[in-house]
Amino acid sequence: MVRRATITPSELSPGLPIRKRSPAYRTRPGYDREVDYVESSPADQLQPKHRTILYRKPGDALDIAYPTLFDLAAKTEIEIDHSLFPNPYSLSPPVWWKDSRAFTFEYNQLGHQAYTVTEVDASTGKTRPLIAETAKTFFYYNNLGAGLSAGRKYRHDVNDGKEIIWASERDGWEHLYLYDGVTGQLKNQITKGNWLVRNVDFVDDERRQIWFEAGGIDPKQDPYFTQACRINFDGTGLTRLTDADGTHSVVFSHDRKYYVDTWQRVDLPPQAQLRRTSDQKIILDLDKGDATALLAAGFRYPEVFVAKGRDGVTNIWGVIIRPANFDPSKKYPVIENIYAGPQGSFVPKTFNAVTTDQSLAELGFIVVHTDGMGTSNRSKAFHDIAYKNLGDAGFPDRILWHKAVAAKYPWYDISRVGIFGTSAGGQSSLGGALFHPDFYKVVVTNSGCHDNRMDKLWWNEQWMGWPLGPQYAASSNVDNAYRLQGKALIIVGEMDTNVDPSSSLQVVNALVKAHKHFDMLYIPGQNHGVAVLNTEHYRDDYFVHNLLGVEPPDWNNVSLPPAESVEADGGAN
Repeated sequence: MVRRATITPSELSPGLPIRKRSPAYRTRPGYDREVDYVESSPADQLQPKHRTILYRKPGDALDIAYPTLFDLAAKTEIEIDHSLFPNPYSLSPPVWWKDSRAFTFEYNQLGHQAYTVTEVDASTGKTRPLIAETAKTFFYYNNLGAGLSAGRKYRHDVNDGKEIIWASERDGWEHLYLYDGVTGQLKNQITKGNWLVRNVDFVDDERRQIWFEAGGIDPKQDPYFTQACRINFDGTGLTRLTDADGTHSVVFSHDRKYYVDTWQRVDLPPQAQLRRTSDQKIILDLDKGDATALLAAGFRYPEVFVAKGRDGVTNIWGVIIRPANFDPSKKYPVIENIYAGPQGSFVPKTFNAVTTDQSLAELGFIVVHTDGMGTSNRSKAFHDIAYKNLGDAGFPDRILWHKAVAAKYPWYDISRVGIFGTSAGGQSSLGGALFHPDFYKVVVTNSGCHDNRMDKLWWNEQWMGWPLGPQYAASSNVDNAYRLQGKALIIVGEMDTNVDPSSSLQVVNALVKAHKHFDMLYIPGQNHGVAVLNTEHYRDDYFVHNLLGVEPPDWNNVSLPPAESVEADGGAN
């Protein structure tokens, strides 16, 4: 069976016939895997409901698309050589140059180690690579600056493709490069240094300038802080528009002559200034957040803590959250809130007066976040630790970080460490207890992707590689469930459409077969993240009982409002 999907042809430039040529994709269907759900307790009827969704998993055959070119006037097809894109994961929609000399599309090769900007001549159908990006590990193909899932791909066409601005990590850091779009040759590297471009805000083609956000450009500051910058196409004129010690958010006036610079840290409320772009002069101090009343009421700023990672050189950054009634003469068990997905970095960098971490700390814990190797927004080498190795989750760095805190603070009790997380954090939290049982004694895992072969294709093949190999089993919580030594609470929603709930149930099956004792909370009708009000006390009680050695309240004799379902999809994973 062959499907054809025709892309609406673009109008050509003045003087040329309209709709003379049109590209289309010829598609060979792949495997449409279905995942079945039985909703046990629907709200609108007594009997269960059945539901099926399309859900491709790692190793499944994808739709294979190849472009072809049609001469609409002659009603003929111009064949396009496929040798430049033999094994596609995806092809982007074709885009015509404005003068209609050719169109381009982007080829992402299965396995995400090759990515090519391909040009097709409109007259002959001849193809050529304009930019070819390769990686020994993975090319993170999501668009640069796209929120939590900010990837490493960026392309900006200048003067109808006569030049192309392209992002690459080829020198070990995410930087911008200028290509000659006519010859396909590199003209110059635009940004460079042991820091990275986090987001491109604006490209001024006329002035040949790029306005962007940089991470780690100030070696004296937290490398995750973003600073606003400007640079010329030829790499000259690098200008810092912000400088304060914090993570910055900048809003420009329409003519970009002025900007409002707002910065903050976990231990600094937001500050804002109006500045002039030409010389970065401060025109007006707009506002300064004031935490005086919060501090008087017992609020404590999280503490930023830095320790060396597994290589003895790289700084690992985290935060420590204490209870309001913290007493340094006591010893406190530690709970790590983990999310180690390679698509981003996750330690808080902005001020927040009310957090769920603080509410957990108030029960008598120290709560921490840290970003180990394998997460994003540092160097390529830092990120590459995750490749075919999601089970690592940065634990060699995390454990060293915990030990460094304990060496400094006697009240930090690493003989009683718990861990919890959701989704990819659910995988990592249980993985911590399985692969490092001497350190993590109690785990609460929610909606976990416990075996990367069971989860969505696009996310897992990006990091774990294609084709499937032994690395999938090595990182699997299912295959390694027999390692459990501590206490484990497994939380799963019956109707999780983000992570197949069978992933959690297969862990349960493996634990039972290994004669391991554990606890489980299986909630009917709930989607990813199990977003039910009034149920966080299950997690909190588990830690109170198993780390503090205190019996929680008898909730069956406490009046609580009924739990209500809320929609949640939990993000990328």
